[in-house]
Amino acid sequence: MAKTRPGDAAAKVLNAASALFYRDGIHAVGVDTVAAEAGVTKAALYGNFGSKSRLVVAYLRERDRRWQEEIDAITAGHDDPRERVLAVFDAYEAWLSRDGFRGCAFLNATSEFPDPGDPVREVVRHHKTALRGYLAAQLERLGSGRADELMLLLEGAAVQSVVAQDARPFHVAKRLAESLVA
Repeated sequence: MAKTRPGDAAAKVLNAASALFYRDGIHAVGVDTVAAEAGVTKAALYGNFGSKSRLVVAYLRERDRRWQEEIDAITAGHDDPRERVLAVFDAYEAWLSRDGFRGCAFLNATSEFPDPGDPVREVVRHHKTALRGYLAAQLERLGSGRADELMLLLEGAAVQSVVAQDARPFHVAKRLAESLVA
């Protein structure tokens, strides 16, 4: 195995873990598999992340960061808060479709880490709270307080898209969202 520079090992591990955890499930993937896929030693993995638990938290934080970038990019061209809200539905659809309808990585992680006090659950709560906060901020500009309803539509569409392996639930959810923000 070629020697990996210290700065490169963390990125390699995180990329490998992201693909493997999302595709196969977090508990199903061991650190040996992540290290091998990343082309680094287990010592490099542990040297950068300390434990599998901390790697999982880093994976979810990185996914949250990428999601925020995606939302920012998709909504940047919209000044109207209605359009921004509806663009979130488009972003969700694009994100989950691109990822092969394996579902929301955050909800998937929640099902694997049932303890509400687990650091993984804290990252998930942060992600979902931030999304709800974004929706609430847009709705506030409209004089509406329907963020909880929109979150239910988004999350329900995400689950149904996985079940159906199809984007149509997002189309239905977006139509319902349009009526909520009209």
